[in-house]
Amino acid sequence: MELGIYSFAEVVGDPKTGRRVSPQERLKDLVEEIELADQVGLDVYGLGEHHREDFAAASPAVVLAAAAAKTEKIRLTSAVTVLSSSDPVRVHQDFSTLDLLSGGRAEIMAGRGAFTESFPLFGYDVSDYDALFEENLDLLLKIRADEKVTWAGRHRAPLSNQGVYPRPVQDQLPVWVGVGGSPSSAVRAGKLGLPLSLGIIAGDVRRFAPLADLYRATALDAGHPESAIKVSINAHGYVADSMEQAVDLSFPYFQSAMSAFLNAPSSALPTKQHYARDTSLQGALVAGSPEEVAEKILFQQSVFGNERFLMQISVGTMPHKEVMRSIELLGTRVAPIVRAASLTSAA
Repeated sequence: MELGIYSFAEVVGDPKTGRRVSPQERLKDLVEEIELADQVGLDVYGLGEHHREDFAAASPAVVLAAAAAKTEKIRLTSAVTVLSSSDPVRVHQDFSTLDLLSGGRAEIMAGRGAFTESFPLFGYDVSDYDALFEENLDLLLKIRADEKVTWAGRHRAPLSNQGVYPRPVQDQLPVWVGVGGSPSSAVRAGKLGLPLSLGIIAGDVRRFAPLADLYRATALDAGHPESAIKVSINAHGYVADSMEQAVDLSFPYFQSAMSAFLNAPSSALPTKQHYARDTSLQGALVAGSPEEVAEKILFQQSVFGNERFLMQISVGTMPHKEVMRSIELLGTRVAPIVRAASLTSAA
């Protein structure tokens, strides 16, 4: 199983000091975090696209390109590209360029996005949210498959045997579909034979198992090979020396981020007690000691049969040194346990 990290490059205030890092500092730290993830042997780093004041990465491909120059093996993906409000031609060009710079390590995780700021920003109607995604995904896949494209849709000017360049190092850029809890989205990914990236951020993870089952059944019914049918689980998490330390360190930043993103007072958000409850084996929060985190990742693999697990470290702008420590533990302590168990089960 591949293990990795994803981030939204949050720039919300520190709940302990009140300090808010600048976007420049946040992106500098982020590149260092990706570099460390590569050094400790993690497989994937994902970066989300957002268009708000409290996030620093409106252009993930640009940031990942900076990281490509400082890394050697780690795969670099968006998490997600808001495809509903993006031009598929430009998306393919950006990630093909990243692929060239990284020597064939680029991926795209396409999604509809949790926020809607990008729609008016780029001149789209949010009521076309789903139709735009479906149409843009269709065009992106056609560009991925063929150097010259003829295509027509409702929301974008048509293409008539037009070339889209540059082409990537890989034969085709990997495209994953990011899904929250929508069965229709799982069905769409299955029909297209695209890998599914399932975000689980709260509650008992087992309630999402039917989505993964629906995705696989749909993909097989559509005639796609098993090799194309893959699932990634994306979850909030934090690795520390103990469960208590993981919760104590990460919770204040999680709560301050949720307050900023939802524009809600702390009193309206989950308490530390509720947050800690999600650290149970079945809970969505993958936090604790290296051994506890490894146990949770393996439990989720027993539920979903997933080929990839990505952890969001952190939710909120946790101090850089704390994020770096968690990345180090994930790569040097958690990953060996998970990989050894995966090899044993495969044998």
